[in-house]
Amino acid sequence: MSEQVLKLGIPAGSLQEATGELFRKAGYKITYVSRSYYPAIDDPEIHGTLIRPQEMPRYVQDGSLDCGLTGYDWVMENDAKVVELAELVFSKVSKRPVRWVLAVPNDSPVKTVKDLQGKRIATEVVNLTRRWLAAHGVTAQVEFSWGATEVKPPRLADAIVEVTETGSSLRANNLRIVTDLLQSTTRFIANERAYADPWKRQKMDDLVLMLQGAMAAEGKVGLMMNVRQADLAAVLALLPALQKPTISSLSDPEWVAVNTIIDESVVRHIVPQLKQAGARGIVEYPLSKIND
Repeated sequence: MSEQVLKLGIPAGSLQEATGELFRKAGYKITYVSRSYYPAIDDPEIHGTLIRPQEMPRYVQDGSLDCGLTGYDWVMENDAKVVELAELVFSKVSKRPVRWVLAVPNDSPVKTVKDLQGKRIATEVVNLTRRWLAAHGVTAQVEFSWGATEVKPPRLADAIVEVTETGSSLRANNLRIVTDLLQSTTRFIANERAYADPWKRQKMDDLVLMLQGAMAAEGKVGLMMNVRQADLAAVLALLPALQKPTISSLSDPEWVAVNTIIDESVVRHIVPQLKQAGARGIVEYPLSKIND
């Protein structure tokens, strides 16, 4: 067993399963054990620890963890001094960044940030909110919210700063968005000292490469087909290739093999067109990773 170990923080909570699936596509199997904060990873050189994303930047900064996945919002909230290796745009709901927004009841008189002067604001991102208010010259009472923040206005708070992907929870609680404070995506962050270590740096860079390759392959498929030389120009004109299609010679000099990568969503539209343009033996195949 290797003496070298990379201490990896895996986000607990809503991103836990999505993270496990991303790692699986990247070639790493994470097994979550009931009531254990130390999931098994099929790489003896990586030791995983489940940590809430809110705390991840602090533990990576102080070296308790060498690296981890967390939101850009929590890096900012903790004002953490870490090395950002990659942006990994995945989530439990959509591919869009999450938004931290200022929200108030539908009938609130608050229209702009200036209307928050002297008001009470409930939020989980206290430091981020205070810095944002200060940047706008506004003084307000910012209180930490332990959860269920949407139900606090108007009795317990005049406004909230809350995270949303779709806005549906805010609308369900009769709240309207006044403005955005921050957009956030998942980041792979590293401890500065750990990233200066050659072995750990290489291990992290390799891991990030595989994760990015898995993300790049999402929603993509490969297409192979045989095409007569005379029909090649017409077929190539139909292909929205990732870069340029690969064209290979066949035993019959009048034919070539064409291999390309396209969005899975367009396959059902483009295959009939390719066949009409002269492509034959069209094969669609799945992709696990794409690395440029």
